[in-house]
Amino acid sequence: MLKCFYPDVEANSTYEIDFAALYAKGYRGVIFDVDNTLVPHGAPADEKAVSFFKQLREIGFDTCTLSNNKEPRVKSFADAVGSKYIFRADKPSRKGYQKAMEMMGTDVKNTLFVGDQLFTDVWGANRTGIFSYLVKPIHPKEEIQIVLKRRLEWIVLYFYHRSLRKKEGK
Repeated sequence: MLKCFYPDVEANSTYEIDFAALYAKGYRGVIFDVDNTLVPHGAPADEKAVSFFKQLREIGFDTCTLSNNKEPRVKSFADAVGSKYIFRADKPSRKGYQKAMEMMGTDVKNTLFVGDQLFTDVWGANRTGIFSYLVKPIHPKEEIQIVLKRRLEWIVLYFYHRSLRKKEGK
């Protein structure tokens, strides 16, 4: 029952993922959540994010930021890093993920998603059939509704980690 919320892979940070290796495996598009995935919640694009997106383009990736936030927030970040964007995406609905792939000219086989929340980011990617990465939130300061969801995420992650240990035979 909880498996629909399980990510394909966990990472400590978006910036630690080996995107060159993923490109070599055939991935061509990356959909990113913004807040607490690429920068702290509400923060503008910083030098690290700008450089990161430049590196992704140099590898050959196309990118799209996908956020439930309003256009001024999402557009200003996307413009700063040079990415396509979708605002008010209504995650975990599939429509935003599908629109992002359409904008990038990719499909479920060569697109991956990176986000910090299970019940919006990962669940939406999984519902769409996209390979999903769950990253740890960049900053602990979050809006109250997200703080409450994090408590529920801990339960799902407990069972996710338990299932991984069983697969490994531990």
